[in-house]
Amino acid sequence: MTQYKKHLPEKQERHRLFGSVSPGKRTKPTEKDAMADLQNTQNDFLFHIDAVGITNVTHPMTIHGEIEPHTQTSVAKFTMTSSIVQQSKGTNMSRFTEQLEAYYQKQRLTTNLKDLKAFTKELSTRLKTTDATIDITVPYFYQQRGPHSQLQGLNHVDLTIKVTYDTSSGFTVHVGLAATITTLCPCSKEISEYSAHNQRGIVSITTELDPLFDETTSDWKKWLLEMAESNASAKIHPVLKRTDEKVVTEHAYENPRFVEDMVRLVSADLYEREDVVAFKVTCRNEESIHLHDAIASITYDKRVENR
Repeated sequence: MTQYKKHLPEKQERHRLFGSVSPGKRTKPTEKDAMADLQNTQNDFLFHIDAVGITNVTHPMTIHGEIEPHTQTSVAKFTMTSSIVQQSKGTNMSRFTEQLEAYYQKQRLTTNLKDLKAFTKELSTRLKTTDATIDITVPYFYQQRGPHSQLQGLNHVDLTIKVTYDTSSGFTVHVGLAATITTLCPCSKEISEYSAHNQRGIVSITTELDPLFDETTSDWKKWLLEMAESNASAKIHPVLKRTDEKVVTEHAYENPRFVEDMVRLVSADLYEREDVVAFKVTCRNEESIHLHDAIASITYDKRVENR
C-alpha cells in the first residue's frame, strides 16, 4: 500500500486556502410566494418578442419507425420557445424544462407528431401564452444492407422536427432530415477517357406537412430517406465487401449527379407527395478534387400560384 508523505490540511481548510468564505447573513425570502417575480412584471416594455425560451437542451428521445430498428432511443437537441406580448417582461424558463420532464416521465417524449402536438399545446397552457414551438434535431439510426452480400450495419441521418401551436391558427408541422449520399461528377465522366471523381454529398430536406397528414399510415422518415438515397449516384453503406463495392461503384458510374441534379430530382419526388405543401432541398458536395464544396438549393411552396 502506498505511503503518503505529504500532510494535507482538512478539505474545509483547503477550500478556505483557495478563497472559500463562510456564508453571509441571509436577509431575502426563501419561500416562493414571498420572492420577487421580475419576469411577471407588467408594463410597456417597448416591443413584442417573437420567440423566447431555451435552446441547446440535450435529452434522450424515443423514435418509432417502419425501418429496423423499429424502436430506438437517441439523444436529441431541443429548442423550446414562445412569444411574449409587449406588456410582459419575460418568460418563466423553468416551465420549459418542467414540460420536457413531464413528457419524459409519461414516456411520450417521442418523434410521434401526435405527442409533439400535444406537447406544444400543453406548453402554451403552462406558459400562459397564445403559442409555443418545439424544435428538435435528433440522430436516427437504420439498418443498411450491402447490395450483394446483404451484410447489414447501422447508418444514420439527422432528423429535424418543428411543431408550432397557435391558439388562432392551430398547428404547423415541419419535418426533415439530412442524409449522406454519394455523387459522381457527370462532367468528369464526360471528359475523361476513364473513371470519374466522386464525393460524399449531404442532402438536407425540410418539408411543411399538410394539416391532415396521418403519420399512422405513412412514416415520413422512411419516404424522406428514400427520396434522398434513391436520387443519388449511390447510397452510403456501413458494411461493404468487395462484391458490394463493385455494385456500388458501377451504380454510381451509371447514375452521375451534379448538386443541381440532386435538388431537382428530390424536389420532383416531394412535389408529387400530396401530404407535402412546401419544401426546401439543399445538396452540398464535399468535393474530392476541388478545394471548395459545391452547393445548390430549391425552395418551393405549392400554395403559391403561377410559379
